[in-house]
This record gives sequence, structure tokens and C-alpha cells, in this order.
Amino acid sequence: MRHILVANVFFAPHSYGGATIVAQEVAHALIRRGGFQVTAVSLCCRAGIADYAVLKTEVDGIVNYQINVPEGRSYGAAYDNPGITARVAELIHTLDPDLVHAHCLQDLGTGVITAARDQDVPVILSVHDFWWICERQFMIQMDQTYCGQHPVKITQCKGCVENYWAARTRFEHLQTMGGLVEIVTYPSQFAKGLCENSGFATGRGVVWENGIRLPDKTFAKKQSARRRQDRRLVFGFVGGPSQIKGWPLIKDAFAGLSETDFRVIVVDGSMDGSWWQGHDFSGLPGEWEVHPRFTQDEMDEFYSKIDVLLFISQWKETFGLVIREALARGVRVIQTDSGGSTEHGYIAQEDLIPIGPDPAPLRRQITDAIAAHPAHMAPCAVTDFDTQAAALEGLIEQALSKAGNH
Repeated sequence: MRHILVANVFFAPHSYGGATIVAQEVAHALIRRGGFQVTAVSLCCRAGIADYAVLKTEVDGIVNYQINVPEGRSYGAAYDNPGITARVAELIHTLDPDLVHAHCLQDLGTGVITAARDQDVPVILSVHDFWWICERQFMIQMDQTYCGQHPVKITQCKGCVENYWAARTRFEHLQTMGGLVEIVTYPSQFAKGLCENSGFATGRGVVWENGIRLPDKTFAKKQSARRRQDRRLVFGFVGGPSQIKGWPLIKDAFAGLSETDFRVIVVDGSMDGSWWQGHDFSGLPGEWEVHPRFTQDEMDEFYSKIDVLLFISQWKETFGLVIREALARGVRVIQTDSGGSTEHGYIAQEDLIPIGPDPAPLRRQITDAIAAHPAHMAPCAVTDFDTQAAALEGLIEQALSKAGNH
């Protein structure tokens, strides 16, 4: 039996973000496939517990060792924290895993890699964002616009970072760490190309496409029942009220419509329900509703309520998890030309909306969708987590073989 230690900044019982969903779902899929034991290490931040104490938790059969970190950590500790490295090294020594699968290491730090390598444990690193080449993690500048560097050159970051020399030290350190892992996975060709062209782990990368949770057997009935009950077209938006996710563009596009016979559901993905507090939709046409944050188990309920997903990201994303979730359920997607999120193959290049402040292209697609309603699309074939886990099995064997050859 292979024992895999998964390292991610969050893991159940404290889960947040798409990368955490992927890490958890693939871990469970590996276990279902047989021949694998999975343990996790992640972070927590709790007052009243000693700094760097380790809390052992378990959810759905996966033990998670949470390292308690103090508040007010330094800039350098966000990517290289000796306190965390020491705890991870102890865990690796005790657990004796066959391989470490590292996901998002922000705040956990690159000591996860060095602790594994010091004990001859091979590492697969899965990149989910641009943290490895950008201290701001998503290449979003201080004015909330996308950086656009391709490749990223640290010398061009002087006007964006607070301390250029600290940022340069970080950049060079992470470049070095990328050379210590057996395999680096990326969720899209765009992400792989940008990172490798920027000098990160060149030649070690593979595209490992993220899976999704497919709809259950009752989804089509739920979707049909809702459409019979209310025949209006329903748009959905899960990106939150930020410029970088395209909310101002969405607002301007809808404000210019003459049509009113539709609904829009916006999702509050915050942990405390604060995203849409104070937002007034009364001046916009159509009927607007705020939907609470939903879990993977509640996903079908949400997608059964909408006909069109709006994905109007104003930056080049590494992947589009919600896009695949929607397409697998026969929900049409209107999206921008946003990097790796476009690599699903179901939307023609000419139908992608250019990133930028002009609401006219989005308004045209919204108008076309209203005019074409009820021309519902069929579900699309999308990779699921079991398929993703099967691909990971092959990568694990490759990594173990490479480590043995060392």
C-alpha cells in the first residue's frame, strides 16, 4: 500500500477554495481506488494553543495534522517558515510516507519540500495559482488589474511590490525549490507555459487536469422541475463583487438591457455572508437574488437553479472549476478569454469576451441568451475526480521511479 502525505494550507475540517476541494476530492478518490493510504498536513490559527503545536483531526477517514501558526507572521515566513518545517519534518519521520503531494504551500512554506527531500521522500508539487512566480499570488496589481507579464520577470515587479529586494529573494528561493521536486503538475497548458517560461521548474511540468464532482442521478429531474415551475431564464454568478472577477462589467452590462423577464442569482462565497452586504440590485433589470455559499454536496441544488453561468474574470486564471461544473450539468457558460479557464474546448475562441472595461460584448451575449431561451444545451463530457486520481496514480509511480533512479 502506498502512503501519500498531502500538504495544503487548508484541509478538512477547515476547507476553503478550489485548490482545497481538488486536494481533498482526489485524496478520497485515491482511497476509493484502493492501494492507497492518505494523510494530510495543513494549518490552523487558534488563540490559546501553543505556536506550532500540532492538532490531530480526522474527517471522512483522512487524518489531518494541523500546525497552529501565530498571527502576525513575517513576509519571509509566508514562504519559508522554520517552525513549520520542523513540525513537517517530524511528521514525515513518524508517518514514513512513500511520497509527499504538495498543493498550495502559501503560509505552509517550502520547508515541506526540503523536509521531504532530507528524508529521501519524493515530492509531487501541484501548482494551482501563480504564487510560485508572483508574491501577490494571482498576478493582480495594486490597482486590481491583471499584470499581463508573460513571462514574469522579477525586475519588472518593482512598481508593484512593497519591497523589491525581499520580493526578489522570495522569487529566487522559490525558483530553487521548484528544482527539488520530481514532478510539477499544472491544471492547464496556460499555467504550465507561463510558469516554465518564467523559469520555474522548467522541464519538470505536466498538465494534470482538475476533475469535478459530476451531477448525481436526480439532477436532471431537479433542473427540469425548476424550469417547468418558472420558465424565465436564470443567470448565475459565483465570483463575488470584485473588479477582478468582473462584477463592475456584469453590472454595467445588465444596466444597459431593455429586457426584464429574467432572473440573476449571485452567490455569496464568503465564510461569513458578507460579500453582498450593502449591495443594491433594485436599479438593475430582472429579478436578483443572493444565494448562500454552497458545499460540494449542495452543488447540484445550486446549478439546478440556473441556466447560464457568468464567468467574467478579468485575469488569466490557471483553471475554471466552476465552468466545468456548469458544463457537466448542461448550464451554458458566458466567459472571458481568461487563460486556463478556456481550455475545456466547448466555447469557440470568437465567442470569448475580451478582458477589459467594455460591457458591450457581454451585453450582446446576455441579450442573445435571453432571445434564444429556452434553447437549453446538453451536458458536456468533463473529467471527474476519479479520472483525475487515476492519472495521479501514474504520476506517483513516475515520481517514485525517478526518485529511485537518483
